[in-house]
Amino acid sequence: MASVMPDGAKWVKAAFEGVDPDANKVTLSDGRTVSYDFLVVAAGIDSKWDAIKGLPEALAANNGVSSNYSPTSVENTWKNIQALERGDALFTFPSTPIKCAGAPQKIMYLASEHFAKHGRPVNVEYFNALGKMFAVDKYAKELSGICDERSITRHFFHNLVEVDAVSKQATFAKLADGAPTGETVTRSFDMLHATPPMGPIKALADSPLANSAGWIDVNQETLQHTRYPNVFSLGDCSSIPTSKTAAAVAGQNGVLKANLRSVMTGMDPTQKYDGYTSCPLVTGRNSLILAEFSGFTGQPLETFPFDQGKPSAFGYWLKAEAMPTLYWEFLLKDRWHGVAKYRKALAFLKDPAHNVSSPA
Repeated sequence: MASVMPDGAKWVKAAFEGVDPDANKVTLSDGRTVSYDFLVVAAGIDSKWDAIKGLPEALAANNGVSSNYSPTSVENTWKNIQALERGDALFTFPSTPIKCAGAPQKIMYLASEHFAKHGRPVNVEYFNALGKMFAVDKYAKELSGICDERSITRHFFHNLVEVDAVSKQATFAKLADGAPTGETVTRSFDMLHATPPMGPIKALADSPLANSAGWIDVNQETLQHTRYPNVFSLGDCSSIPTSKTAAAVAGQNGVLKANLRSVMTGMDPTQKYDGYTSCPLVTGRNSLILAEFSGFTGQPLETFPFDQGKPSAFGYWLKAEAMPTLYWEFLLKDRWHGVAKYRKALAFLKDPAHNVSSPA
Protein backbone atom coordinates (compact mmCIF):
# COMPACT_ATOMS: atom_id res chain seq x y z
CA MET A 1 0.00 0.00 0.00
CA ALA A 2 2.77 2.41 0.89
CA SER A 3 4.33 2.00 -2.55
CA VAL A 4 1.25 3.45 -4.27
CA MET A 5 0.38 6.14 -1.73
CA PRO A 6 0.39 9.54 -3.52
CA ASP A 7 2.96 12.12 -2.49
CA GLY A 8 1.50 14.57 -0.02
CA ALA A 9 -1.34 12.25 1.03
CA LYS A 10 -1.69 11.34 4.70
CA TRP A 11 -2.39 7.64 5.15
CA VAL A 12 -4.82 7.23 8.06
CA LYS A 13 -4.43 3.61 9.14
CA ALA A 14 -7.91 2.98 10.53
CA ALA A 15 -11.10 1.60 9.06
CA PHE A 16 -14.20 3.60 8.22
CA GLU A 17 -17.02 3.23 10.75
CA GLY A 18 -19.50 5.95 9.85
CA VAL A 19 -20.07 9.37 8.34
CA ASP A 20 -22.08 12.44 9.32
CA PRO A 21 -22.37 14.42 6.07
CA ASP A 22 -24.31 17.21 7.77
CA ALA A 23 -21.35 17.81 10.10
CA ASN A 24 -18.71 16.88 7.46
CA LYS A 25 -17.16 14.25 9.72
CA VAL A 26 -16.03 10.65 9.30
CA THR A 27 -15.80 8.25 12.25
CA LEU A 28 -12.95 5.72 12.33
CA SER A 29 -12.66 2.26 13.88
CA ASP A 30 -10.32 3.54 16.59
CA GLY A 31 -12.87 6.08 17.77
CA ARG A 32 -11.34 9.13 16.13
CA THR A 33 -13.28 11.51 13.93
CA VAL A 34 -11.87 13.23 10.87
CA SER A 35 -13.36 16.43 9.51
CA TYR A 36 -13.47 17.13 5.79
CA ASP A 37 -14.30 19.88 3.34
CA PHE A 38 -14.82 17.45 0.47
CA LEU A 39 -15.27 13.69 0.60
CA VAL A 40 -14.63 11.05 -2.07
CA VAL A 41 -16.07 7.62 -1.24
CA ALA A 42 -14.36 4.71 -3.00
CA ALA A 43 -14.84 1.93 -0.46
CA GLY A 44 -15.50 -1.01 -2.74
CA ILE A 45 -18.01 -3.80 -2.19
CA ASP A 46 -18.54 -6.44 0.47
CA SER A 47 -18.50 -10.19 -0.22
CA LYS A 48 -21.32 -11.90 1.70
CA TRP A 49 -19.77 -15.31 2.34
CA ASP A 50 -22.17 -16.19 5.15
CA ALA A 51 -25.16 -15.66 2.86
CA ILE A 52 -24.53 -19.14 1.41
CA LYS A 53 -25.02 -21.74 4.12
CA GLY A 54 -21.96 -23.92 4.58
CA LEU A 55 -19.77 -22.04 2.08
CA PRO A 56 -17.24 -20.61 4.60
CA GLU A 57 -16.79 -24.09 6.09
CA ALA A 58 -16.49 -25.66 2.63
CA LEU A 59 -13.79 -23.19 1.59
CA ALA A 60 -11.88 -23.85 4.80
CA ALA A 61 -12.14 -27.62 4.32
CA ASN A 62 -10.73 -27.36 0.78
CA ASN A 63 -12.59 -30.47 -0.29
CA GLY A 64 -12.94 -29.51 -3.94
CA VAL A 65 -14.57 -26.15 -3.15
CA SER A 66 -12.86 -22.84 -3.91
CA SER A 67 -13.48 -19.25 -4.96
CA ASN A 68 -11.25 -16.87 -6.85
CA TYR A 69 -12.86 -14.06 -4.85
CA SER A 70 -11.37 -15.42 -1.61
CA PRO A 71 -7.72 -14.52 -0.88
CA THR A 72 -7.40 -17.67 1.24
CA SER A 73 -8.82 -20.09 -1.34
CA VAL A 74 -7.97 -18.59 -4.71
CA GLU A 75 -4.83 -20.70 -5.10
CA ASN A 76 -6.86 -23.84 -4.45
CA THR A 77 -8.89 -23.31 -7.61
CA TRP A 78 -6.12 -24.28 -10.00
CA LYS A 79 -5.08 -27.14 -7.71
CA ASN A 80 -8.63 -28.46 -7.78
CA ILE A 81 -8.78 -28.20 -11.57
CA GLN A 82 -5.49 -30.07 -11.93
CA ALA A 83 -6.57 -32.78 -9.49
CA LEU A 84 -9.94 -33.49 -11.09
CA GLU A 85 -9.67 -36.55 -13.34
CA ARG A 86 -13.39 -37.07 -13.96
CA GLY A 87 -16.78 -36.12 -12.58
CA ASP A 88 -18.79 -32.93 -12.24
CA ALA A 89 -17.38 -29.41 -12.05
CA LEU A 90 -19.89 -26.69 -11.12
CA PHE A 91 -19.41 -22.92 -11.47
CA THR A 92 -21.81 -20.36 -9.99
CA PHE A 93 -22.91 -16.74 -10.42
CA PRO A 94 -25.09 -15.07 -7.72
CA SER A 95 -28.22 -12.92 -7.97
CA THR A 96 -26.52 -9.73 -6.76
CA PRO A 97 -24.20 -7.20 -8.41
CA ILE A 98 -20.61 -8.39 -8.10
CA LYS A 99 -17.17 -7.02 -8.82
CA CYS A 100 -15.65 -8.23 -12.08
CA ALA A 101 -18.76 -10.02 -13.31
CA GLY A 102 -16.78 -11.95 -15.93
CA ALA A 103 -14.59 -13.76 -13.40
CA PRO A 104 -17.00 -16.65 -12.68
CA GLN A 105 -16.99 -17.49 -16.40
CA LYS A 106 -13.30 -16.93 -17.05
CA ILE A 107 -12.21 -19.67 -14.68
CA MET A 108 -14.87 -21.98 -16.12
CA TYR A 109 -13.47 -21.59 -19.65
CA LEU A 110 -9.91 -22.13 -18.45
CA ALA A 111 -11.01 -25.25 -16.58
CA SER A 112 -12.95 -26.68 -19.53
CA GLU A 113 -9.98 -26.07 -21.80
CA HIS A 114 -7.68 -27.89 -19.36
CA PHE A 115 -10.01 -30.88 -19.06
CA ALA A 116 -10.32 -31.16 -22.84
CA LYS A 117 -6.58 -30.80 -23.39
CA HIS A 118 -5.86 -33.69 -21.05
CA GLY A 119 -8.72 -35.87 -22.26
CA ARG A 120 -10.53 -35.85 -18.92
CA PRO A 121 -14.24 -36.78 -18.91
CA VAL A 122 -15.40 -33.89 -16.75
CA ASN A 123 -18.94 -32.55 -16.99
CA VAL A 124 -18.86 -28.74 -16.68
CA GLU A 125 -22.03 -26.90 -15.64
CA TYR A 126 -22.73 -23.20 -15.08
CA PHE A 127 -25.38 -22.12 -12.58
CA ASN A 128 -26.31 -18.48 -13.16
CA ALA A 129 -28.89 -16.65 -11.04
CA LEU A 130 -29.42 -14.22 -13.92
CA GLY A 131 -31.15 -14.90 -17.21
CA LYS A 132 -28.30 -14.70 -19.72
CA MET A 133 -24.58 -15.25 -20.12
CA PHE A 134 -23.68 -11.56 -20.25
CA ALA A 135 -25.48 -8.22 -19.95
CA VAL A 136 -24.65 -7.16 -23.53
CA ASP A 137 -26.29 -9.31 -26.19
CA LYS A 138 -23.34 -9.20 -28.60
CA TYR A 139 -21.01 -10.83 -26.08
CA ALA A 140 -23.68 -13.08 -24.59
CA LYS A 141 -24.24 -14.67 -28.00
CA GLU A 142 -20.55 -15.42 -28.50
CA LEU A 143 -20.16 -16.84 -24.98
CA SER A 144 -23.20 -19.07 -25.50
CA GLY A 145 -21.58 -20.36 -28.66
CA ILE A 146 -18.39 -21.19 -26.78
CA CYS A 147 -20.42 -23.08 -24.18
CA ASP A 148 -22.14 -25.04 -26.93
CA GLU A 149 -18.81 -25.94 -28.54
CA ARG A 150 -17.48 -27.20 -25.20
CA SER A 151 -20.70 -28.90 -24.09
CA ILE A 152 -21.01 -26.65 -21.03
CA THR A 153 -24.53 -26.93 -19.63
CA ARG A 154 -26.11 -23.67 -18.47
CA HIS A 155 -28.75 -23.35 -15.76
CA PHE A 156 -30.23 -19.84 -15.56
CA PHE A 157 -32.20 -18.45 -12.62
CA HIS A 158 -30.42 -20.87 -10.26
CA ASN A 159 -28.94 -19.20 -7.16
CA LEU A 160 -26.50 -21.09 -4.90
CA VAL A 161 -27.87 -21.09 -1.33
CA GLU A 162 -26.11 -23.98 0.41
CA VAL A 163 -22.95 -26.07 0.16
CA ASP A 164 -22.35 -29.35 1.99
CA ALA A 165 -18.62 -29.99 1.82
CA VAL A 166 -18.89 -33.44 3.43
CA SER A 167 -21.42 -34.92 1.04
CA LYS A 168 -20.23 -32.65 -1.80
CA GLN A 169 -23.65 -31.32 -2.64
CA ALA A 170 -24.71 -27.84 -3.73
CA THR A 171 -28.27 -26.57 -3.35
CA PHE A 172 -29.70 -23.92 -5.65
CA ALA A 173 -32.88 -21.88 -5.24
CA LYS A 174 -34.83 -21.40 -8.45
CA LEU A 175 -35.71 -17.78 -9.20
CA ALA A 176 -38.44 -15.98 -11.12
CA ASP A 177 -38.30 -12.22 -11.61
CA GLY A 178 -35.33 -12.17 -9.23
CA ALA A 179 -37.20 -13.78 -6.34
CA PRO A 180 -37.12 -17.41 -5.07
CA THR A 181 -39.95 -19.60 -6.35
CA GLY A 182 -39.73 -21.88 -3.32
CA GLU A 183 -38.29 -24.68 -5.43
CA THR A 184 -34.72 -25.90 -4.91
CA VAL A 185 -32.38 -28.16 -6.84
CA THR A 186 -29.54 -30.11 -5.23
CA ARG A 187 -26.57 -31.28 -7.27
CA SER A 188 -23.60 -33.45 -6.41
CA PHE A 189 -20.18 -32.16 -7.41
CA ASP A 190 -16.57 -33.20 -7.51
CA MET A 191 -15.40 -29.60 -7.88
CA LEU A 192 -17.24 -26.37 -7.11
CA HIS A 193 -16.15 -22.82 -7.87
CA ALA A 194 -18.48 -20.54 -5.91
CA THR A 195 -19.02 -16.83 -6.38
CA PRO A 196 -20.45 -15.21 -3.25
CA PRO A 197 -23.27 -12.68 -3.31
CA MET A 198 -22.01 -9.16 -2.79
CA GLY A 199 -23.44 -5.89 -1.63
CA PRO A 200 -22.78 -2.50 -0.04
CA ILE A 201 -20.52 -2.18 2.99
CA LYS A 202 -22.86 -2.02 6.00
CA ALA A 203 -21.39 1.13 7.53
CA LEU A 204 -22.00 2.96 4.26
CA ALA A 205 -25.39 1.38 3.60
CA ASP A 206 -26.52 2.60 7.02
CA SER A 207 -25.27 6.14 6.41
CA PRO A 208 -27.18 9.18 5.09
CA LEU A 209 -25.08 8.95 1.92
CA ALA A 210 -26.73 5.72 0.76
CA ASN A 211 -29.77 5.22 -1.42
CA SER A 212 -32.47 2.68 -0.57
CA ALA A 213 -30.33 -0.14 -1.98
CA GLY A 214 -27.32 0.83 0.14
CA TRP A 215 -25.13 2.32 -2.59
CA ILE A 216 -23.67 5.84 -2.38
CA ASP A 217 -26.30 7.95 -4.11
CA VAL A 218 -24.59 9.94 -6.86
CA ASN A 219 -25.51 11.50 -10.18
CA GLN A 220 -24.47 8.83 -12.69
CA GLU A 221 -22.85 11.35 -15.03
CA THR A 222 -21.14 13.89 -12.71
CA LEU A 223 -20.51 11.42 -9.82
CA GLN A 224 -21.55 14.14 -7.38
CA HIS A 225 -23.80 13.13 -4.50
CA THR A 226 -27.46 13.86 -5.09
CA ARG A 227 -27.95 15.58 -1.72
CA TYR A 228 -24.49 16.59 -0.48
CA PRO A 229 -22.64 18.61 -3.15
CA ASN A 230 -19.26 18.29 -1.39
CA VAL A 231 -19.39 14.48 -1.61
CA PHE A 232 -18.44 12.38 -4.64
CA SER A 233 -18.18 8.64 -5.17
CA LEU A 234 -16.90 6.19 -7.76
CA GLY A 235 -16.32 2.50 -8.20
CA ASP A 236 -18.06 -0.47 -6.65
CA CYS A 237 -19.67 1.33 -3.70
CA SER A 238 -21.41 3.93 -5.85
CA SER A 239 -24.92 3.84 -7.31
CA ILE A 240 -23.57 4.30 -10.86
CA PRO A 241 -25.50 1.77 -13.00
CA THR A 242 -22.63 0.10 -14.79
CA SER A 243 -20.52 -3.03 -14.27
CA LYS A 244 -18.19 -2.87 -11.30
CA THR A 245 -14.73 -3.10 -12.90
CA ALA A 246 -11.34 -1.39 -12.78
CA ALA A 247 -11.99 -0.15 -16.32
CA ALA A 248 -15.12 1.62 -15.10
CA VAL A 249 -13.14 3.21 -12.26
CA ALA A 250 -10.54 4.47 -14.75
CA GLY A 251 -13.22 6.19 -16.81
CA GLN A 252 -14.93 7.57 -13.71
CA ASN A 253 -11.71 8.81 -12.15
CA GLY A 254 -10.97 11.49 -14.74
CA VAL A 255 -14.54 12.78 -14.61
CA LEU A 256 -14.60 12.87 -10.82
CA LYS A 257 -11.27 14.66 -10.57
CA ALA A 258 -12.34 17.37 -13.02
CA ASN A 259 -15.72 17.86 -11.37
CA LEU A 260 -14.27 17.89 -7.85
CA ARG A 261 -11.83 20.61 -8.88
CA SER A 262 -14.71 22.63 -10.31
CA VAL A 263 -16.78 22.33 -7.15
CA MET A 264 -13.78 23.18 -4.97
CA THR A 265 -13.43 26.47 -6.87
CA GLY A 266 -17.14 27.31 -6.68
CA MET A 267 -18.14 26.15 -10.16
CA ASP A 268 -20.68 23.54 -11.27
CA PRO A 269 -19.50 20.08 -12.37
CA THR A 270 -19.58 19.85 -16.16
CA GLN A 271 -17.71 16.65 -17.06
CA LYS A 272 -19.90 13.63 -17.77
CA TYR A 273 -19.21 9.91 -17.41
CA ASP A 274 -20.74 7.84 -20.24
CA GLY A 275 -21.11 4.55 -18.39
CA TYR A 276 -18.02 3.00 -20.00
CA THR A 277 -16.83 -0.26 -18.56
CA SER A 278 -14.88 -3.26 -19.80
CA CYS A 279 -14.72 -6.94 -19.03
CA PRO A 280 -11.79 -8.84 -20.57
CA LEU A 281 -13.39 -12.29 -20.86
CA VAL A 282 -10.67 -14.93 -20.89
CA THR A 283 -11.93 -17.90 -22.90
CA GLY A 284 -8.71 -19.93 -22.96
CA ARG A 285 -4.97 -19.89 -22.40
CA ASN A 286 -4.47 -17.69 -25.45
CA SER A 287 -7.87 -16.23 -26.25
CA LEU A 288 -10.02 -13.43 -24.87
CA ILE A 289 -13.16 -11.50 -25.76
CA LEU A 290 -12.43 -7.84 -25.03
CA ALA A 291 -15.91 -6.69 -24.03
CA GLU A 292 -16.21 -2.90 -23.84
CA PHE A 293 -19.59 -1.28 -23.39
CA SER A 294 -21.70 1.35 -21.67
CA GLY A 295 -23.60 0.21 -18.63
CA PHE A 296 -26.04 3.06 -19.29
CA THR A 297 -27.09 1.89 -22.74
CA GLY A 298 -26.10 -1.79 -22.77
CA GLN A 299 -24.38 -1.19 -26.12
CA PRO A 300 -20.74 -1.90 -27.10
CA LEU A 301 -18.19 0.93 -26.80
CA GLU A 302 -15.25 -0.81 -28.43
CA THR A 303 -11.84 0.80 -28.85
CA PHE A 304 -10.06 -1.21 -31.53
CA PRO A 305 -10.84 -1.41 -35.26
CA PHE A 306 -11.78 -5.09 -35.23
CA ASP A 307 -14.65 -7.14 -33.85
CA GLN A 308 -13.87 -7.42 -30.15
CA GLY A 309 -16.79 -9.81 -29.73
CA LYS A 310 -14.64 -12.61 -31.11
CA PRO A 311 -11.92 -14.35 -29.06
CA SER A 312 -8.44 -13.14 -30.00
CA ALA A 313 -4.83 -13.69 -28.96
CA PHE A 314 -4.29 -9.93 -29.05
CA GLY A 315 -6.98 -9.44 -26.41
CA TYR A 316 -5.34 -12.09 -24.26
CA TRP A 317 -1.95 -10.39 -24.63
CA LEU A 318 -3.48 -7.10 -23.51
CA LYS A 319 -4.95 -8.76 -20.42
CA ALA A 320 -1.92 -10.83 -19.48
CA GLU A 321 0.92 -8.48 -20.36
CA ALA A 322 -0.25 -4.88 -20.70
CA MET A 323 -3.04 -4.48 -18.17
CA PRO A 324 -1.02 -5.29 -15.03
CA THR A 325 1.37 -2.45 -15.89
CA LEU A 326 -1.54 -0.22 -16.79
CA TYR A 327 -3.05 -0.86 -13.36
CA TRP A 328 0.02 -0.58 -11.12
CA GLU A 329 1.95 2.11 -12.96
CA PHE A 330 -0.83 4.23 -14.44
CA LEU A 331 -4.27 3.77 -12.85
CA LEU A 332 -3.05 3.77 -9.25
CA LYS A 333 -0.78 6.73 -9.96
CA ASP A 334 -3.51 8.82 -11.60
CA ARG A 335 -1.93 8.60 -15.05
CA TRP A 336 -4.75 6.60 -16.64
CA HIS A 337 -8.29 7.91 -17.09
CA GLY A 338 -9.68 5.31 -19.45
CA VAL A 339 -9.71 4.72 -23.18
CA ALA A 340 -12.13 7.40 -24.38
CA LYS A 341 -9.57 9.53 -26.20
CA TYR A 342 -7.93 6.48 -27.77
CA ARG A 343 -11.30 5.17 -28.91
CA LYS A 344 -11.96 8.49 -30.62
CA ALA A 345 -8.50 8.50 -32.22
CA LEU A 346 -9.01 5.01 -33.67
CA ALA A 347 -12.60 5.61 -34.78
CA PHE A 348 -11.65 6.34 -38.40
CA LEU A 349 -10.17 2.85 -38.73
CA LYS A 350 -13.59 1.33 -38.04
CA ASP A 351 -14.84 2.60 -41.38
CA PRO A 352 -15.64 -0.53 -43.47
CA ALA A 353 -13.45 0.89 -46.24
CA HIS A 354 -10.38 0.16 -44.12
CA ASN A 355 -11.36 -3.52 -43.86
CA VAL A 356 -9.50 -4.20 -40.61
CA SER A 357 -9.96 -7.80 -39.50
CA SER A 358 -9.66 -9.23 -36.02
CA PRO A 359 -6.12 -10.35 -35.10
CA ALA A 360 -5.58 -14.03 -34.54
